[in-house]
Amino acid sequence: MENTQLLGYIGALVVGLVLGLIGGGGSILTVPLLVYLLGYNPVVATAYSLFVVGASSMVGTYQKHKKGLVDFKTGFAFSFPSFMAVYLSRRYLVPSIPDTIISFGNYSLTKDMAIMVFFAIIMLLASISMIKKRKESEQNSTKQPYYKTFIQGIIIGTITGLVGAGGGFLYVPALVFWANIPMKKAVGTSLIIVTINSLIGFLGDVQTLDIEWIFLLSFTLIAVIGIVLGVFFSKFITGEKLKKSFGVFTLLIAIYIIYKEIN
Repeated sequence: MENTQLLGYIGALVVGLVLGLIGGGGSILTVPLLVYLLGYNPVVATAYSLFVVGASSMVGTYQKHKKGLVDFKTGFAFSFPSFMAVYLSRRYLVPSIPDTIISFGNYSLTKDMAIMVFFAIIMLLASISMIKKRKESEQNSTKQPYYKTFIQGIIIGTITGLVGAGGGFLYVPALVFWANIPMKKAVGTSLIIVTINSLIGFLGDVQTLDIEWIFLLSFTLIAVIGIVLGVFFSKFITGEKLKKSFGVFTLLIAIYIIYKEIN
């Protein structure tokens, strides 16, 4: 058990490194790490992931803000509808999902299986987002109406609540193509949204789950240390190449999760 916990803390350091290096992908590693290595069920794992990613993104927001790469006005505009959706989905939607969703003869689709498969699908989308090179010249010249931002925030917030992901890989392209924000500033702005969404979503879990605070806080602290190291090393590593490599890695993990859950 001690060896497993040690591996878990090493994994937390890697989670932080990834966040520090590419500005996202923390939940992509955190949830499988908690489920397959440390043995937590997906509901608890996604809850813990929200806290780890939220606290880590808060540190990242501060670092990006010092460089002038956070648009707080736009960030809060996205956050308002999104954090409502995250909180409500964690507080009411996730607990209301039945343990067995549907049965086909001897095969049953359980709640835990459905959450992990849905998470894997989100990972596939994330991997495509990281592998595909985006061009700032493709973004629109005008900002979208707020009602579209509101609807989009609700949709992404619900996804965030279901899978325990920060949603950064969804917000970055949204901020670039619809809010007309440059890529670097979109990454920084997405962190403030991820921070608010994740931590408020976690509040919904506090009311329904028994939280192992000592483990969660220590895991998060190590992840934050990883972020600091990741930001330092990011000066020496090309971000675009790193994102593509991590995108391929994410794709392989997603395929593994689907295979493991279906079989």
